[in-house]
Amino acid sequence: MKHALVFLILASLTLTLAACTRGDDMSKNISYHVTKEGGTEKAFDNAYWDEHRPGIYVDINTGKALFSSLDKFDSGTGWPSFTKPIDDSAIKEKTDASFGMVRTEVRTDESHLGHVFDDGPNGMPRFCINSAALNFIPYEELEAKGYGKYKGLFPYKEAIFAGGCFWGVETLFQQQEGVVAAVSGYAGGKTKNPTYKVVSTGLTGHAESVLVVYDPSVINYTALLNLFWRMHDPTQKNRQGPDVGSQYRSAIFYLDEEQKAEAEKSKREFDAKGVFGKPAVTEIVPATAFYPAEDYHQDYSDKNPGYACHALRPE
Repeated sequence: MKHALVFLILASLTLTLAACTRGDDMSKNISYHVTKEGGTEKAFDNAYWDEHRPGIYVDINTGKALFSSLDKFDSGTGWPSFTKPIDDSAIKEKTDASFGMVRTEVRTDESHLGHVFDDGPNGMPRFCINSAALNFIPYEELEAKGYGKYKGLFPYKEAIFAGGCFWGVETLFQQQEGVVAAVSGYAGGKTKNPTYKVVSTGLTGHAESVLVVYDPSVINYTALLNLFWRMHDPTQKNRQGPDVGSQYRSAIFYLDEEQKAEAEKSKREFDAKGVFGKPAVTEIVPATAFYPAEDYHQDYSDKNPGYACHALRPE
């Protein structure tokens, strides 16, 4: 880490001197300063040094995929650090003799990114990259933002459930070990790119739903189904508690025939228990497009502590 400490000191000094001569230029456009002028952002004061969500990092100027969260690690330097790029051909290396030492710059055709050092974990490289040179695309948004082919990099699976107000469903799934992400959204309808306003009319065919991204080595689909039955009353038709309308219906949107079979088996087992004295009316239908809901709906319970619209029944 000796190289990292030396670079940290020199970079911080350079930023301080630059601030005196450039005024507010860097603060106005740090990405331009970094990618076009070869600058360096402040350590521990940038967008992605402490980002832990699964996803990929792309060139802020071209959108080209560069790094994966699977190869990201905490180097202690205050900048995003990776052991390798997604594709070696996307990165170019160049000798950099600035600051009185020789380093290896890494860049793309359009952008200066940072530098690569030889002090990564287990003898691997450490690509020390400026956040200002990157955009982060969360795993659950890869498809919607045109990066669907990169989902194959990750060892995750997906499931889609509807059980009334998606705020509570999302929260309960997020709390489970092995669930990588839970995203509130809309599924089961025909309207493209629906908004909450139009879905709430009940006329689009969509249900308030949650996309669950999970690690099958930690939690399986059967366990998710068991949680689903416990977090709402699946015997109510087009409603959950005070929320009424087809957008609040109970549904399982299966992604393949294996999920379909498991969901149907799980429903039969739920009905056999007689929890509510009548059978579930839950739809088990093939998944169509899933549309993430607006930002203010995501992590709603975290943003509004003490709010809860769902609770898990005992097993």
